[in-house]
Amino acid sequence: MTDSVYKVIELVGTSDESWEKAAAAAVERAGASLRDLRIAEVTDLDMQIENGKVVTYRAKIKVSFKFSDKD
Repeated sequence: MTDSVYKVIELVGTSDESWEKAAAAAVERAGASLRDLRIAEVTDLDMQIENGKVVTYRAKIKVSFKFSDKD
């Protein structure tokens, strides 16, 4: 078994529908530019409110991916 190193970054996804879609948006966007995503952990949830109504759901997540010096 070879040793592996993983990098962890923090992202915030947004959605006007739900926290789940906000988290999924962050993961999908990360997947467009990062390879070998492994784990996503939701660390915080909040909402943007305007005129007493929720307008945006926000999910802060930590995403890990395999770290490599190779392209």
